[in-house]
Amino acid sequence: MTSSININSRPPKLGRRRFLKVSGTAALLHAGNRGTVSSAVEVGAPSVHRNRKLKLRVLGTHVTLQEKIRLKAEQDLGLEIEFTPGGSAEVLHKASTQPESFDLYEQWSNSLRVLWQAGSITPIDIDRIKHWGEVNQLTKSGRLIPDAKIGRGDAPHRLLYVQPDGSVSEQESSQISFLPYVHNVDSFGYDADIVRYQDRQQSWAWLLDPRWRGRVAIVNAPAIGLFDLALAAQANGDLTFDDIGELSEKDLDRLFDRMIDLKTGGHFRGIWNSVPDSVRLMQRKEAVIESMFSPAVYSLRQSGTNCVYAAPKEGYRAWHGVMCMSSAISDESREAAYRFMNWWLSGWPGAFIARQGYYISNPSRARQFMSPEEWDYWYGGLPAARDLLGTSGEVVVRAGHVRNGGDYEARFSNVAVWNTVMDSYEYSLLRWNEFLSS
Repeated sequence: MTSSININSRPPKLGRRRFLKVSGTAALLHAGNRGTVSSAVEVGAPSVHRNRKLKLRVLGTHVTLQEKIRLKAEQDLGLEIEFTPGGSAEVLHKASTQPESFDLYEQWSNSLRVLWQAGSITPIDIDRIKHWGEVNQLTKSGRLIPDAKIGRGDAPHRLLYVQPDGSVSEQESSQISFLPYVHNVDSFGYDADIVRYQDRQQSWAWLLDPRWRGRVAIVNAPAIGLFDLALAAQANGDLTFDDIGELSEKDLDRLFDRMIDLKTGGHFRGIWNSVPDSVRLMQRKEAVIESMFSPAVYSLRQSGTNCVYAAPKEGYRAWHGVMCMSSAISDESREAAYRFMNWWLSGWPGAFIARQGYYISNPSRARQFMSPEEWDYWYGGLPAARDLLGTSGEVVVRAGHVRNGGDYEARFSNVAVWNTVMDSYEYSLLRWNEFLSS
């Protein structure tokens, strides 16, 4: 059965006025916790103004809004590109309340419901996406292979296609709500010189193990960190949930009552806001196990910390990047936006982002810009045949190292839950704030 999400009805408890207030609260939560711890590319439509460069404003996070990417895109496209990176809650609030402040928005699929309901983004025409036919089935059907586990929550295919009635669903149409591009599975990282278990099968339960009291850190993002805590509480037997991707208010009360008890008892060392924060916590040995994103793992390994990115037996928390077009975009900027979106699927960007552990929605084209050794390690799950460089140009993978969790298909066949904005999103923000303040 195909489900759909109507722009005026999802999430049902969050009207526009309340949404603006709540999203503002989320942004303040983020801001208030900062101290807590090359060949030419064909990319689509030509410029309609030949005497000056078109300007494109891109709002998003540091995950993809990197200077090397901006410079390469400007070089290939002949555009003036302005990146405005920020924290997750901060940029989501800005995008949802000020669509005139950006042309394209880059974040994760859990932001899609919020932006769609706020009326901040507009449909993208599939016939203007040059390599749409190469986009793989993860985005279009939720699975890379037929027997893969889709995972609970906001799997991206459930939010992809725009319907004539203004809803979004998995029912194929001529328009999409976002351009699918980067994605990955997340878990937790740990210092393997300190965190050791006889049972080598990694588990989310390790985050709540009393042995690591005072040395555990969690990401400060309600639609992400909440699920790390829920997965951990369910894995260690403290709590069980009927649907971990759609927690009720009662579920949230049970979860946060337990987490607040642990926090006031000194279990958590910190709540981090950015990848550099998470790196510093582990480098300084203040945290030995924590929520983690892929770039932090390779940064830590590069600096000499024996950081392992877990492949939890209960499954990963997955995310999918979304590139969305502003509902306030001008006709001129729309042309630049389509050129930039097509550029992202042209090969070089996918190869670049692979070197920090991320995947792209049309990997066969990215493969043309990767060495065989890079492809075998990052996508194939094979031991590195030689030292491999990251996006910084420094060695991030030593010869012989194997990426934890297997190859691309294996990792995305083991998704427990996707980053998600639930029906109880508003209430989850209130409880998350209590957790931060406890």
